[in-house]
Amino acid sequence: MKRILSSIRAIKPFLWEIPPIPGLNMIVPAKIFATESMVKDMANDLCLEQLVNVASMPGVVGHVIAMPDAHQGYGFPIGGIAATEFPYGNITPGGIGYDINCGVRLLVSDVFKEDVSKIIGKLTTGMIKAIPTGIGVKGFIKLTKAEINKVLRDGALWTVEHGFANSVDLECIESNGRIPTADSKCVSEYAKERGLNQLGTLGSGNHFVEIGYVDKVFDSELAHKFNLQKDLITLMIHTGSRGVGHQTATEYIKDMSNYIARNNIKVPDKELACAPLNSEIGETYFAAMCASANYAFANRQVISHEARKVWKEFLGKNRELTLLYDVAHNIAKIEKHKVSAQKEAKLIVHRKGATRAFGPGNNELPNKYRETGQPVLIPGSMGSASYVLAGSENSIQETWDSCCHGAGRLLSRTKAKREFKGKSLKEELRKAGIAVETKDLNNLGEEAPGAYKDIEGVVDVVAQAGIAKKVVRIKPFGVVK
Repeated sequence: MKRILSSIRAIKPFLWEIPPIPGLNMIVPAKIFATESMVKDMANDLCLEQLVNVASMPGVVGHVIAMPDAHQGYGFPIGGIAATEFPYGNITPGGIGYDINCGVRLLVSDVFKEDVSKIIGKLTTGMIKAIPTGIGVKGFIKLTKAEINKVLRDGALWTVEHGFANSVDLECIESNGRIPTADSKCVSEYAKERGLNQLGTLGSGNHFVEIGYVDKVFDSELAHKFNLQKDLITLMIHTGSRGVGHQTATEYIKDMSNYIARNNIKVPDKELACAPLNSEIGETYFAAMCASANYAFANRQVISHEARKVWKEFLGKNRELTLLYDVAHNIAKIEKHKVSAQKEAKLIVHRKGATRAFGPGNNELPNKYRETGQPVLIPGSMGSASYVLAGSENSIQETWDSCCHGAGRLLSRTKAKREFKGKSLKEELRKAGIAVETKDLNNLGEEAPGAYKDIEGVVDVVAQAGIAKKVVRIKPFGVVK
């Protein structure tokens, strides 16, 4: 660690670099978007060492990146981004994570804070009754084996066909809610079995449904184009692919560990087990990852459907929740990027705890966001603010079109649980005007605001570095966990 810390140099405000360090086999430099104090915090766990390991991974190109919310993960830091060249470059499950396509979506209402202030308790109670939460929880949809293959293949399109969404929703989901390279045959029967009863469930940990209100507008023109205004009520959903994604990651991490051992492939950390994308195991993992991602898109859409029903029950049948955007932050995507000023190439971009942040003009964006840039959704903790940003042209080469994904953990779950008690935390949040509903009060302390970095500082780095523009800040009003 001392060698790493002594090698870090400031490039410009909010940007640091670890150049290739002799003896550590780094192939590319590592870039860190952060303040000096954030970099020091990253040295308190294995985050920087993991970042250097990623920069040493076979096939990595350009540079690897840590966002200001970065912290230690499995092999690959959470808040990390790396790219390898398509199709020969390596893909590593460690660079995607166990919760494949964990992501965030934001729905925008047509009511204001004053309209819901007296019924916020009823809304959160209604939400937790309608949306199953907790470890291993089952939902109201019971898929057959034939149906889960369709969900894995079609993603959010399946939800349209079954009355949980409309075509307007699909337009506002990354990849239109369906990654066509998915192949359900590459997902194990056990992983599918785990997903038969989990569609439309939130899960546990840092997943949530949050009712918030626009507390501050930074860019009135962009806010208007995103249909956001002061005091408007929003609903944010954060969850992923549930047991399907976790089981898929578990199995392929084991398979890739065996693959590198058989083929004598050297990696700096066994948790970065990888394989060329065009190898048999690389292709099957990617197809299984895409299928799990499709499940996650469908999962968030079904949860949205249930939330909309609760919304109409308490606020009126004519009240709407319109999808602003849905974006993944644990995924690998095939995208075109400039590796250098002279070279553009197809890359396998790994984003683990990082979100796409496409700037204006990107052809992958829906027409409605082609001019503004992509809505970038940055949730905070349940006691702090969340942000809506807009992707910037500056992110194209600096960060492989990527941005941070949240506040980032400061304390481990174990430490947070020791320091914060669920019952007293819930009462503190109530006094602060935040209604919290949970079926797991004992573990609520894991997600205490004090367990996370300061979201204001994280977003300031991103904005001042020119990665994305601040549009609005959203304060929590009611939380379901």
